[in-house]
Amino acid sequence: MSQKPEFEGIRAVVTGGASGIGAATATMLRLRGASVYCLDLHPEGTPHGCAGLPCDVADEVSTSKAVGDAAEGLGGIDVLVNNAGVGASGTIEESDDDTFRRLHEVNVLGIVRATRAALPYLRRSENASVVNTCSVAATVGLPQRVAYSASKGAVLSLTLAMAADHLRDGVRVSCVAPGTADTPWVQRLLAEADDPVAARRALEARQPTGRLVSAEEVARAICSLASPLAGSSTGTVVTVDGGLTNLRLPG
Repeated sequence: MSQKPEFEGIRAVVTGGASGIGAATATMLRLRGASVYCLDLHPEGTPHGCAGLPCDVADEVSTSKAVGDAAEGLGGIDVLVNNAGVGASGTIEESDDDTFRRLHEVNVLGIVRATRAALPYLRRSENASVVNTCSVAATVGLPQRVAYSASKGAVLSLTLAMAADHLRDGVRVSCVAPGTADTPWVQRLLAEADDPVAARRALEARQPTGRLVSAEEVARAICSLASPLAGSSTGTVVTVDGGLTNLRLPG
């Protein structure tokens, strides 16, 4: 007997879907049967087989238009993956107010704007799911990541509150919390280091597995939470961090 693809008939929107974790997620959703729109500042990187739209999640008008256009193109929305985000390095003394504001605008309010625009469509879906990209930085004290950690801590709290608010709407809300992932942003961060090779080794050594998390590994977790087969998963936080959060191995 042939089994239909897991996401057949599912209409998905992925913010930040043209690179890194977002692109890996969009590709995986498509390969599993979903129709996918990627919303991104640079949609030219949208994966093959997915549709791309320009979107700045830091802007209400841009986000509302992009989500609306995606819903029109798809005929509705079943899954929203809030993946668009930015990072920053530095201590609290090295990070000015504008850095904190920028990360909050994109990482936190970007989720608010995209979800707010998508909710009218999600409420009409029989398989509605929102998955936010959080980070282990929300719960683990990492050096030189104070503004980023603060924004991701807000994403974690936001996810749980959204899950409670929209349970009766039939909309499941969860998040993934990756460790340091091998994404374009991390690669740019390493390139700016005095010794990129040593900096990468330090990031790899920080994780018990001794390597960076791959974008595809995070994408699998996102797809698992978004799946129509995961009907009892809401308010769920899945870590994909090589053991960073919970393991303390003898060194």
